[in-house]
Amino acid sequence: MTYQQAITEADRTITPNTHWDGIAAESVARMRLQNRFRTGLDIARYTAGIMRRDMAAYDADPANYTQSLGCWHGFIGQQKMISIKKHFGTTKGRYLYLSGWMVAALRSEFGPLPDQSMHEKTSVPALIEELYTFLRQADARELNQLFRDLDAAREAGDQVKAAKIQSEIENHETHVVPIVADIDAGFGNAEATYLLAKKFIEAGACCIQIENQVSDEKQCGHQDGKVTVPHDDFLAKIRAVRYAFLELGVDDGVIVARTDSLGAGLTKQIAFTREAGDIGDQYNAFLDCDPVDPAAIGHGDVLITRDGQLMKPKRLPSNLYQFRPGTGEDRCVLDCITSLQNGADLLWIETEKPHIGQIGGMVSRIREVIPNAKLVYNNSPSFNWTLNFRQQVFDAWAAAGKDVSAYDRARLMSVDYDTTDLAAEADERIRTFQRDAAREAGIFHHLITLPTYHTAALSTDNLAKEYFGEQGMLGYVKGVQRQEIRQGIACVKHQAMAGSDIGDDHKEYFAGDAALKAGGADNTMNQFAAA
Repeated sequence: MTYQQAITEADRTITPNTHWDGIAAESVARMRLQNRFRTGLDIARYTAGIMRRDMAAYDADPANYTQSLGCWHGFIGQQKMISIKKHFGTTKGRYLYLSGWMVAALRSEFGPLPDQSMHEKTSVPALIEELYTFLRQADARELNQLFRDLDAAREAGDQVKAAKIQSEIENHETHVVPIVADIDAGFGNAEATYLLAKKFIEAGACCIQIENQVSDEKQCGHQDGKVTVPHDDFLAKIRAVRYAFLELGVDDGVIVARTDSLGAGLTKQIAFTREAGDIGDQYNAFLDCDPVDPAAIGHGDVLITRDGQLMKPKRLPSNLYQFRPGTGEDRCVLDCITSLQNGADLLWIETEKPHIGQIGGMVSRIREVIPNAKLVYNNSPSFNWTLNFRQQVFDAWAAAGKDVSAYDRARLMSVDYDTTDLAAEADERIRTFQRDAAREAGIFHHLITLPTYHTAALSTDNLAKEYFGEQGMLGYVKGVQRQEIRQGIACVKHQAMAGSDIGDDHKEYFAGDAALKAGGADNTMNQFAAA
């Protein structure tokens, strides 16, 4: 629908109502365009389509991988998308990630919590709704400025400029993008997962990531003590999420099945098995067991049979069972295959380091069964990227027979190595990691879970050091405001970012010449007009 058609449509509604004095069709059309998405389900259906098209584009060419950054507040998500449009002209291929870790650490009423699913589960869909509220406000603000520019061009009699601006309005690209939303291990049983997934979707989520840990033993993926569940339990939750999507009419909703098996050495249950070789039997085959003599069975022993032999799984005082050491990759591959065969769309393999060879090796095995298998990958701040990649280069050089005697592998994080050839090669590998991993390891979507947690801490530390030190107010002006002006950061006009200009225009719609506006001559934001 063109801009003029939107005005005509609004006029058809207004004209018969002769008592609607002062209601302008163009103002209605503008307000409708500024509120393109009426509900979270509108957003979920729209963004699911984006993800499906992007997944197909990646299947055609791995260069079409996608990216996102984690968010813990609507403003953070809004600024990311505003910045992306500013620097790259489009949001294509860029999403947002909603991290359960950041919700636990920053959004819980209990205060900061570890990533163990102890926070209020409703705080996650609340954050999804908040993120989309801010993204929709970014749309409204950008369109509002275009409407103002259009009015100015008309008043100046510049028809060419007016036509150009009207075309920009009609071809406006929304800031609303897919959110990959972390539902942890489902916060309970499959029914609880289903109910919470519906809240996610109703808030706007088109993509839900769920992991195969035990809900009440859940740990951060990069910490110790992780406990997985048998496949049947996990697949029931995947199906629960799919049912939630289908019930709400988001037929192409996306499910990311995450396996923590690589770093999880424990299980809470012995899987139920009906026959040799079924999925339960395959899960139990990884249990660390000792043969047992029937005559030596102790009080309370739990026993299973394996290949006709009586076996005793190793059980800890916590009543958890341990897997055989060295089985993590095999368990990951089985997790991934079974998840894709039972309703998941994408995979997430939580690793202990960012290593393309390790990830690619597992993906190759998965693709022997599921040829178009593809991953979401956590480019985690839990990894020491500098040290990991310097050690990878060190090992590669050593394997190639190159002299590495000038380097101490254990000290490669040291600033002493920052200007070396080894450090330069490591940095280049980091720079191209996402591109290379998309091509060689089947990674469709790269994300950083906690970037703004770290950037907020770093920038606040720098500001506090300057402002409370000898620099005083210059610490803020030079380090923050002047950089905002020089780099064209819209937030330098923070009143406008909060919606004051939109409010002024609404006041004019509602009260005409009687409107009391905030953006008059005495508004100090006018000092930034040139910026």
